[in-house]
Amino acid sequence: MNMKREERTFNTNFILFLLGRVVSDTGTSIQMMIMPLYIIDAGGSAATIGVYSFFSLLPALLVYPFAGVLGDRLNRKTIMVITDFMSAGVIVALGILSYLGMMRISLLLIVQVIISLLNGLFEPATRGMLPQLVDKDALARSNSIVSSTRTAALLLGPVISAALYAGFGITMVFFVNGISFLLSGTSEMMIRYTHVKRQAAGGISGIFNDLLEGIKFILTNNIIRNLCYFFLVIYFIIQPIFSVIIPLFFKTHLQYSDVYYGYLQTIIILGALLGSVSVGFLFGKEGKVSKSLVVGSTLLLSTMLAFSVLIFPRSLLLLGNDTILYFALLAGVLSLFSAANIFISVPVQTYIQRETPNEYMSRVFSLVSMISRGGIPLGALVYGIVLERVEMHWTVLAVALLMLFISVGFVTSLLKHNPEESKTEAKDLLNALFPKVKD
Repeated sequence: MNMKREERTFNTNFILFLLGRVVSDTGTSIQMMIMPLYIIDAGGSAATIGVYSFFSLLPALLVYPFAGVLGDRLNRKTIMVITDFMSAGVIVALGILSYLGMMRISLLLIVQVIISLLNGLFEPATRGMLPQLVDKDALARSNSIVSSTRTAALLLGPVISAALYAGFGITMVFFVNGISFLLSGTSEMMIRYTHVKRQAAGGISGIFNDLLEGIKFILTNNIIRNLCYFFLVIYFIIQPIFSVIIPLFFKTHLQYSDVYYGYLQTIIILGALLGSVSVGFLFGKEGKVSKSLVVGSTLLLSTMLAFSVLIFPRSLLLLGNDTILYFALLAGVLSLFSAANIFISVPVQTYIQRETPNEYMSRVFSLVSMISRGGIPLGALVYGIVLERVEMHWTVLAVALLMLFISVGFVTSLLKHNPEESKTEAKDLLNALFPKVKD
């Protein structure tokens, strides 16, 4: 029985799909990790790094909805292969210009806009394609494996990029990333995939009608709509803790060297990797996603409260802001915090894949990605404004309590609107979060 389950997951198409993602994600991680350092070395400033980060995200967000329409109309495999090959060509060209001494920061920013647009076209197609490569009962395990490999790429990226940049310069970084996209596209070309054509109106009006159909599908499906809201909250409230709170707290309240910050980031990524592997191992065999959501939500709330306690001034006074003990506690909590995010995101993604018809798949995921990732810059902006007026420890504690109330609202909504099977899952989550509450 286990052998058959493994065969349903690790079929040739999925392996080719996974290899393509691993190679391109590693290449992208290598380049993205070294870009801030290169920009500074090339005479750029912190503002330049911010603009680069902005251009890395915004174009993809803008193109996501229309990319979803294309992903449902056209051959998803073809979209993936073409965008990977185009990305390879653009980045290799950048490497050639760098080799010839013609590299400029302005050129780098222009290329980043192009790469972000191509990624925006690629992502909905690949999200929509995965459910057609594995059986439905293997989706949770497959999503866990994809998440694990992407996290591993993030882990390997800084190590490889630092070695390449120190030994060969930025030109080699560009060439390695370009070749990774070339290999990814080649792997995807070998996937055996049959595109199911559907009738669709042509022209601009037809594209907008398709987009409106995708929006309508999400709004009329109570479960998917509520899961999208929950995803938005996770990205809006939780992600800025990693990008804003943690680096700011480390620099302003702790007395560790920058080397320790690198250790902390590595441990956080390892936590995400642990979460990805654990989701597949513990819950990949089951049809329901409730147990993973139970663990993830409970762990998220627990670690947020623990983190808020650790950053209180009295905790720093008691444990010391430069001791091994405090660093170990902080790293352990943040590692579990990172794992909790995976315990939530993987089952939510799996549920949406299971419940969305193939003809809507790319549109739904493009809209979900736009909604959720769009919350990251907005959340960072809100945190920045709040932290100018409120102490950091009170801010994190307030956010933890806010997540508590949001979780209650999320579960209550599921209980009210969902069918009996979903109600059972929601009750499991409610009972896990609040054991003393009775139905």
